[in-house]
Amino acid sequence: MNRKANPSPRPSRAAAPEAGDFSIGDLAREFDVTPRAIRFYEMEGLLSPQREGQRRIYSARDRTRLKLTLRGKRLGLTLSEIRELINMYETSRDERPQLERFLAVLESHKAALEQQRTDIEAQLAEIAAFEKRVRKQLGPRRKAAG
Repeated sequence: MNRKANPSPRPSRAAAPEAGDFSIGDLAREFDVTPRAIRFYEMEGLLSPQREGQRRIYSARDRTRLKLTLRGKRLGLTLSEIRELINMYETSRDERPQLERFLAVLESHKAALEQQRTDIEAQLAEIAAFEKRVRKQLGPRRKAAG
């Protein structure tokens, strides 16, 4: 496509994936998130689209960063942890420090989740004990009412 032949500075929707340019709507649909969430990640410094007037133009780099951000959120990472890991990856040719940091973050989150599971199991056991006690107290009344 010859850009001089197209007077519009905006990339066409058909050419966007080839050129690596994406609109906020393109990314929102692809990743099933709201444009507001994408703008929030931009405010947090995770994405840095180019601007054409009011229009945001996201690059392939932004798309990858959004994908990594959403993956990190699914794993329970904070935005600051996600930002740190993404920035480490982009600034270092050696992946080892990033992988070691990522492993440490994962281990920390795993430990927190295991503690939450232990706490939940203890609460469920306590609820079951109270339910048993209350059912026992209600037992004779239910039979008498029937």
